[in-house]
Amino acid sequence: MATGPLQGVKVLEFSQIIAGPFCGMHLADMGAQVTKFEPLEGEPWRVFVELVPKESRTFASLNRGKRGVAMDMTRPEAQEVIHRLVRDADVVVINYRPGVAEQLRIDYETLRAINPRLIYCENTAYGRYGPLAHRGGYDLVVQAMTGLMAGEAKMQGDVPTYIYPAVADYATGIQMANAICAALFYRERTGKGQRIDCTLMGTAIAMQTSQFTWIRAFDEEVIPPMLAELQQARAEMKSFAEQVAVHNKYRPAAAGNIYYRVYQTKDGFIAVGALSHSLRLKVLAATGLRDPRFREDGSFEMNPPGWEVEGPKLVQEAEALFRTKTTEEWAETMERHGVPAGPLYFIEELFDHPQTLANGLQVELDHPLLGPYKMVGPPFQMSEARLAAQGPSPMLGEHTDEVLAEAGLGAEEIAALRAAGVVR
Repeated sequence: MATGPLQGVKVLEFSQIIAGPFCGMHLADMGAQVTKFEPLEGEPWRVFVELVPKESRTFASLNRGKRGVAMDMTRPEAQEVIHRLVRDADVVVINYRPGVAEQLRIDYETLRAINPRLIYCENTAYGRYGPLAHRGGYDLVVQAMTGLMAGEAKMQGDVPTYIYPAVADYATGIQMANAICAALFYRERTGKGQRIDCTLMGTAIAMQTSQFTWIRAFDEEVIPPMLAELQQARAEMKSFAEQVAVHNKYRPAAAGNIYYRVYQTKDGFIAVGALSHSLRLKVLAATGLRDPRFREDGSFEMNPPGWEVEGPKLVQEAEALFRTKTTEEWAETMERHGVPAGPLYFIEELFDHPQTLANGLQVELDHPLLGPYKMVGPPFQMSEARLAAQGPSPMLGEHTDEVLAEAGLGAEEIAALRAAGVVR
């Protein structure tokens, strides 16, 4: 029996790739019974770089703790089964291209008529309204359209490339789970179900709060000419690097950043994070560096006259200093002075790391086909309703018979649907 704050909540998941499955996995970790519906051949992420037939790393990493049903949802018989299950469901999670839900008769209006208390969470790329509503979209496209890609300015050859991991997808999955929990609370108070609309575009913009804030007194003379010059640069087929230079001319980064950055050490790299006035002083105490921007009265001037020349000199001095000691030596020094700092790791180095293990961020599961595997555990915990990985990802169609029986079908009816190619 599943445990957690959502114990007893029944979720029907119609989703694929990342955002919807990530949402469903969070709900399963919180104790919800999540039943995932896939086409007979399996969803695309299941067959993406298969390790064994119909099983992949990507699918296993996003679908643990769920029940799996494989059916041809274009068939009326399959749709009837889904409608029966909706009667007792609490939540539907759907993450398809616009229009697919209507074609499969699992759109909100259809399902709400069956169960008015249903919470229906749909994720699309751009939302249900506006000129882009009909378009499908992936994280890559949304990163490009929302400024995430340009803000990162990561290059692959001469062109910009995506941020890894798929930040809009994963953050939207978290947003969906958050919204569903809020809707469940609202239903507890009012008895009313409702529709939730999440979008990759909305999440991607929401993560850029300060960049997507236009303060008239300060930005009215900056943003319009910037946009005009960017438009001109594109018309002239300027390179992406040249377009970034245009942007940075209007939004220049402060020179001489020694407080919030990564340094190379004697044997690796270390990140130092000091954004407050007091932490900057601690960095100086830990390193012995002198920053002339600090005045005798204790004030700090970010860009004094001539700092565009002097700032890079201070950076060079700091970089040379950090290369004289190991990462561990600098980590100990920073900790002693109260400066947030940490070594640079590749993600695989966090397997069996003591901090990962101490906080339950690694769980071990056993899959019937893949065998034992480790993966990230629930990312947060609660004192009164513990979260837990409820089991591995389902094999394709692993729980089809079990779920069909819950819909009221007998063994002969299930066998007939399988013989007709409706279910796997």
